[in-house]
Amino acid sequence: MKPAHSFLDVFRVAVIGIRYLLRTQRNARIHLAIILAVVALGLWLGLPATSWAVLVLTFCVVLGLEACNSAIEALGDAITTEQHPLIGLAKDVAAGAVLIPAIGAVLIGLLILGPSLWQRLGL
Repeated sequence: MKPAHSFLDVFRVAVIGIRYLLRTQRNARIHLAIILAVVALGLWLGLPATSWAVLVLTFCVVLGLEACNSAIEALGDAITTEQHPLIGLAKDVAAGAVLIPAIGAVLIGLLILGPSLWQRLGL
């Protein structure tokens, strides 16, 4: 039995989803801009590999949950264009699922970048 999608097809549709996310979702673009700024700052500060590992994991969690949030919103909109309390609740919970790691990402960024930045700036 042949799988529904080849190995390369799976990556192709995933890339389509990521492109859609970045093209249509303002918050995803904001997250990406912050990620690029943090990467630039981390390169300038010469962060060690362990710090990069934590930052990359943090980036992936936030963007991954932003993608899940967008998928839940799209699915809710596809089900009905009318207001439905359970769909609204699902969208709110999904938005909260992005906010929690986004707040954590700010704290992680401060913990990782803060000391090196203060030292570099002589503060």
